[in-house]
Amino acid sequence: RDTIKTFVNSEILPHIQDWEEAGEFPPELHERTYAAGLYGAGWPAEFGGTGPLPLDKWHHFIFNDQLGRACAGGLLASLFTHGIGLGPVLALGTEEQKHRYATDIVKGKKKICLAITEPTGGSDVSGYRTSAVKDQSGQHYIVNGGKTFISGGMKTDYFTTCVRTGGEGITGLSLLLIERKTPGVKTTRIKTQGWLCSTTTSVVFEDVKVPVENLLGEEGAGFMAVVLNLNDERVSMAVAANRMARTCPEDAISYAKTRKTFGKLLIKHQAIRHKLMECAREIMATHGMCIATTLQREAEDVDDMEMGGIVALLKVQATRTMEKVARECSQVFGGKSYVRGGPGGTVERVYREVRVYAIGGGSEEVLLDFASRQARL
Repeated sequence: RDTIKTFVNSEILPHIQDWEEAGEFPPELHERTYAAGLYGAGWPAEFGGTGPLPLDKWHHFIFNDQLGRACAGGLLASLFTHGIGLGPVLALGTEEQKHRYATDIVKGKKKICLAITEPTGGSDVSGYRTSAVKDQSGQHYIVNGGKTFISGGMKTDYFTTCVRTGGEGITGLSLLLIERKTPGVKTTRIKTQGWLCSTTTSVVFEDVKVPVENLLGEEGAGFMAVVLNLNDERVSMAVAANRMARTCPEDAISYAKTRKTFGKLLIKHQAIRHKLMECAREIMATHGMCIATTLQREAEDVDDMEMGGIVALLKVQATRTMEKVARECSQVFGGKSYVRGGPGGTVERVYREVRVYAIGGGSEEVLLDFASRQARL
């Protein structure tokens, strides 16, 4: 916790507003984060990973909680793309693939992104259309299709790409490692409501020739490799979202103790105090749910796949808390919450983060329905 807290305080908080306005962060931040002991945390030592090993669910909790203080999900999504992009390489890849790619990625010298979502569907993984068909030689896949909302895609070196190598449904999906500089790969930056310093990207594959050696695992193994990461992704988003929510009343209280209206400090108005306590109540309840879910997932006798419904409800709870708190604290700041930067700048930034947290990683509607089905309703 102290390591991450120090890094956030010194390397992120003083600069994040400037990076948001610039629409990017310095590329060397990847290697600086590795030097600080964060970028390589939890990855195997043989590939340059740093301790502690192994990382348990509480390490991940602390990691996302502290990084959430930056209130910049776009930075986190584009800085730590290897968190979701490298896992399938290590889980499914051959020893040759692991040693060829992993070390430079773990050390921040190369970047990797997970390319899953398509323009025609996000949560409906079984309906993905990007195709990979072997050519006549049998030595290459010819990839055609497109991916969208790929965090960090404009500056990545590799895409861990979900492609259809077989028939319809989930059994036809596989994973290919595709280099961004391969002829036929076209990337375009997407202009987004929030996440301004994240290079959110649309990727088009037009007759992209990929060696069969870049297949990760067996054909048809792509779906499970993606699904097994969903609980970690959703809990990470929930913990970070609730920490972002927590920063809003912290800033609002500080402001309300100095701002005067109608002859007295803003904090002396009962309506403002009640509004802030409602925020605190929501945040504390969500924090308790984060703790309880982490406890359950850390238990040795729990099948994490069976935790999917609870994790889904946690993410919905956290993002709705984030949305409500950002709104209420915006009201405390008044017009200053509508200005990028200044005393209400963090609340303004969190408000722009709300939608991507409520939709990304599974929308509220998809997650609530999934939870109801897992509960066998």
